[in-house]
Amino acid sequence: MKNKDLIHRTEILIRFSEVDSMGIVWHGNYAKYFEDGREAFGNHFGLSYLDVYANKHLTPLVKLNFDYKTPLEYGDSAIIETKFIDHDAAKIHFQYTIYNKKNNLVVATGESVQVFLNLKRELVLICPDFFIEWKRKMGLID
Repeated sequence: MKNKDLIHRTEILIRFSEVDSMGIVWHGNYAKYFEDGREAFGNHFGLSYLDVYANKHLTPLVKLNFDYKTPLEYGDSAIIETKFIDHDAAKIHFQYTIYNKKNNLVVATGESVQVFLNLKRELVLICPDFFIEWKRKMGLID
């Protein structure tokens, strides 16, 4: 493996429907924000859910965790930074940092892990060929 960071940043606006009665983001919405980050990363780097599915695989989440630092409020803009963590194993691992755009404070950090299933929903223990090719194209492997 080569040491190359694949990072994508995307901006979101905190909507009224995402906050609680105190005007701060309800904690459960961070799962959606991480999903927004994964989707934007995949679309940017050619590893979208549709790309995976077109290659006859599914990638369910098997791990998702968060550490909350400071709250986001209604009307804030946030930057979701999504970083791909490379492994030899057949999994997709991301780390996230969410920043409040107005002051650049870290709002939350976390990570997710997805595994590969074939279309019969059987666990795939060896990296699929398309994923190895994607890593090669991204300069992660020779």
